[in-house]
Amino acid sequence: MTDEEFAVFYAQAVRRLTGQLYVMTGDFHEAQDVVQEAFARAWDKRHRLDRDLGPEAWVRTVAWRLAVSRWRRVLRGRRAWQRRADPAAAPGPDPAAVDLGEALRRLPARQRQCAALYYVCDLTVEQIAAETGIAAGTVKTHLSRARTALAAHLGDPAPVLEERDV
Repeated sequence: MTDEEFAVFYAQAVRRLTGQLYVMTGDFHEAQDVVQEAFARAWDKRHRLDRDLGPEAWVRTVAWRLAVSRWRRVLRGRRAWQRRADPAAAPGPDPAAVDLGEALRRLPARQRQCAALYYVCDLTVEQIAAETGIAAGTVKTHLSRARTALAAHLGDPAPVLEERDV
């Protein structure tokens, strides 16, 4: 990919990828940071990125991995802080403020990632399996569990299955 082609790719994909990572992570600023870092890494590899092989998927995967690495660092820091902090000082979540973003954040990371790739990025089960490195059957399981959990979190008693659901 030439410098000019990369510039066009960046201009066409940065907003879409930021939106997709926002849904996957639940944090807009984090999504912006990891997408920018992923594009910086893609810039270094731009001559090896082939437009036919999916540079957008490569950037999305790198951004997701960066987000997971940051979460792990944050969690380790929180655990260390909580060992020293007073647990009564931390306020609990407001049950009246439940929305889709909160419901998504309640899902396990893999369910949230699969749901975002399926519903927001409009990838097929096979594409999700290839991008995440997990089996297609496991992707279907994550999607099914995510739909059930979201329905419960959002107060929908029976999740509606779409025609494209397997």
